[in-house]
Amino acid sequence: MPRETILVVEDEKDINELVRFNLEKEGFKVTSTTDGETALNLLGRDLFNLVILDIMLPGMDGLELCKIIKQTERTKRTPVIMLTSKGEESDIVVGLQLGADDYMTKPFSPKILVARIKTVLRRLAEQQKPKEVRKIQDLVIDMLKHKVTFKDKEIVLTSIEFNILEFLSRNPGRVYSRDQIMDGAWKEGKFVVDRAVDVHIRSLRKKMQKAEDYIETVRGVGYRFKEVEI
Repeated sequence: MPRETILVVEDEKDINELVRFNLEKEGFKVTSTTDGETALNLLGRDLFNLVILDIMLPGMDGLELCKIIKQTERTKRTPVIMLTSKGEESDIVVGLQLGADDYMTKPFSPKILVARIKTVLRRLAEQQKPKEVRKIQDLVIDMLKHKVTFKDKEIVLTSIEFNILEFLSRNPGRVYSRDQIMDGAWKEGKFVVDRAVDVHIRSLRKKMQKAEDYIETVRGVGYRFKEVEI
């Protein structure tokens, strides 16, 4: 049974208790609160493996809290799942741009929430494992050699194109905004405009030819690496 610790930030008492009950039933250690200020104090005191975060909170809202979590050295690697009634595309985009790792709208299925949590935690654990070669079906990304092959044929990429492909392929199925891709792929830290991501991805897809379908566009949000059976 998992023993990861989860912080639930939800001001609706019934939902707070529902989430807590289902997570504890799965073996998670759960701390819950109903406002952002208290959550921030808890995050400054204790380490959590994941945060479940509502947007509509009294005082500091969930978006502001998410921004602080992702900008604070101590907590910036802590996954955040937004759980909210605000399901408009613009709300999802803002949440992703602030660094949220997943987004669920109310009403929700507790079973699906638990599954999403386990998926995010599993992906985080996979990211932390040292991997020199990533193989996804016929696509092979060799981090040490900085080399990509598809069906044993090399695909010659620029440094940025390789970084984008490597970054997206870390978490197949997860959608990244352009800002997140820039933060993850432009390792030199130099200033670029977000549309540069589109240009590099078009070039990357062209070079990948029959493998271009691995990179999917999510309209109005960003890009993701196709979720496939490995």
